[in-house]
Amino acid sequence: MVILEGRICVQAALQARERKIELILMRNGLHRENSPELFASAEEQKIPVKTVSNEEIDTMARGKTHGGIVALCSPRQPWDSGRFFEFIKTSSRPPMLVLLEGVDDAQNFGFVIRSAEALGVQAILLKKHLWDFDEAAVSRSSSGAFERMPLLLFDKPEKILPKMHNYDVAIYGCIANVKRRIYDVDLTRGVLLCLGGEKRGLSAAVRSHCDQFIHIPMSTDIGSLSLTHSASIVMAEAMRQRLMRIDDAKQQIEARGVAGE
Repeated sequence: MVILEGRICVQAALQARERKIELILMRNGLHRENSPELFASAEEQKIPVKTVSNEEIDTMARGKTHGGIVALCSPRQPWDSGRFFEFIKTSSRPPMLVLLEGVDDAQNFGFVIRSAEALGVQAILLKKHLWDFDEAAVSRSSSGAFERMPLLLFDKPEKILPKMHNYDVAIYGCIANVKRRIYDVDLTRGVLLCLGGEKRGLSAAVRSHCDQFIHIPMSTDIGSLSLTHSASIVMAEAMRQRLMRIDDAKQQIEARGVAGE
């Protein structure tokens, strides 16, 4: 059983419907009018809501930022490869995917997911043996993005990564001291961005399936960045390129319209 804490996480779980929510607890004196969408979703899904004392919620929750709302629910089930590739196949835009290695902290993982959702990433890939996180902590630090973000756990890279090419997805490994910068490659196409932890980087197994290697240029010899920071920089560059492509297309359409008048 997982205990999700706070209105944002509980509402995200209700909307995503990736978990079975057994019960929602709300603090005595809390007004439902303050979170109408949450309680409307709970009613629609026939999820019971129970009013309890603040002390009881404090006992169940790990932190003090729950705001008087917690939910008892099942663990979130990661997607299987069939669902994942069907999602990629039917995507209305070139997929932007992220593979993470070396994530060993629930809070940092949540931070990456929150940034990934904000920057247009459509799914995150993670090795099964690396999944050992407190889901409530991940959901809380991701501000609920963990509930919505498609997550694929895989055991061996050779079972998943070669299939990316069937969907026109290029695989980029982010490694320090290689020739190409993140600004030198086309990230507007379908891409899988592979990022490793600060200590060990990308494994040889993942590297062997990369089409190209890219790095984040730095003005000083700082060595390396944390995974949360490097992931955000690479994802932001991919989003920047995609927005520029959209803006260029709009300008071309407007120019043709003016020329035709």
